[in-house]
Amino acid sequence: MEDNVEDEESGISMVELLQEEEERQLNAAAVLGAADDTQCTYDKGNMKRQALYACMTCSPTEGDNLLAGVCLACSYHCHEDHDLVELYTKRQVEKLPVNPENKYNHNFRGKYCTCQRPYPDPEDPNEDEMIQCCLCEDWYHGKHQGGSVPQDEMYGDMICSQCLPKHQFLAHYVGLAVTVVEEEEAKTSPVVVEEEEAKTSKVVAEEEAKTSKVVAEEEAKTSKVGNEKSPNKNTQDEVKEDKEKKVCLQSEKNPTESECKEDVNQNGAEKLKKSGCKLTSLIKHTLPEGALFLASSWRQQLCACDSCKATYKAEEVLFLLDDEDTVNFYEESGKSRQPSSSAPVERELEALSSLDRVVRTEMVHEYNNLSTSLREYLKKFAESKKVVRDEDIKEFFTQLAANKKQKPNSIPKLFCR
Repeated sequence: MEDNVEDEESGISMVELLQEEEERQLNAAAVLGAADDTQCTYDKGNMKRQALYACMTCSPTEGDNLLAGVCLACSYHCHEDHDLVELYTKRQVEKLPVNPENKYNHNFRGKYCTCQRPYPDPEDPNEDEMIQCCLCEDWYHGKHQGGSVPQDEMYGDMICSQCLPKHQFLAHYVGLAVTVVEEEEAKTSPVVVEEEEAKTSKVVAEEEAKTSKVVAEEEAKTSKVGNEKSPNKNTQDEVKEDKEKKVCLQSEKNPTESECKEDVNQNGAEKLKKSGCKLTSLIKHTLPEGALFLASSWRQQLCACDSCKATYKAEEVLFLLDDEDTVNFYEESGKSRQPSSSAPVERELEALSSLDRVVRTEMVHEYNNLSTSLREYLKKFAESKKVVRDEDIKEFFTQLAANKKQKPNSIPKLFCR
């Protein structure tokens, strides 16, 4: 009975180890996307996305040096002994000596967020999750984006507090936010809301009074002209058109929410409706002061009419309409290139179950030793920020085999003369 329990525990332990290894491989494939560690991307031109690195050896943080991205293959073969900073993935970066279309930021100098600090920060003992903005692609600390960060599975994109004021069309999509709307409503007290509504009503009443006064003056003038001579129909239409223009000009001096748009029969709104623009049916919210966390499907809700497309193009965010631009698509492309490991795992488990209990226990023990030794060996590369080469791995296993031969229970060598 005890043997069966031990067998079951050993089997579960090995299953967990194999599943952990599979998950690790998938995560690595997701980070690298569809990158090839043997082919430089120089000849591929401007790629939508790719795994990138910045070389602090070739482009030091100090000085007026040219910024450049390093692809995965070059990080292994051209910059293997250099100080590299992993940038994850960036759009619109082509591997050319000088390309004005490339988008660079301070990440290429090893600095992130509004705090301009490296990651990980050696001077900050408190770990904080870094989140990438889907617009500027800078990385930010959650604590520097004005609020708590929702759980990873709750949102797909984050728009930072620096980008929001630059793109006012996003005010129509605040309603799609995961958490910000609720937080902003909680911060706004009922008293403040009532005061703001009273102020708005007062301003609107004043503007309506001014507009009515202007209309009355114009009607008096028109009536006077009518008494002097009887105008024909065309003259009356001209006077009416002139009156509407003057009302609009008066409204422009003191603009309100209902200014000239209403006086010209809401021509702009009618044009938007005819073009099928979604903005006519969306509520325009106040942009939050902090970051905006949006669900994965929010890009599918974006309006794609000609007017909105022109706005996206002018603000250089037309990529939002491209389904292949998302980080999720990038990660899934990398995972799809990873060969399915379910069949090998099943074969390994089947082979493991056919072994003797003692042998299985020893295998798990040796695997744990191997895993611990490998982590300790690779730790020094992570601390020195060096790339692990094939020669380093071969050196590790050579040393591992040498250590195994020197175990205390091995047959001692005799040095007698």
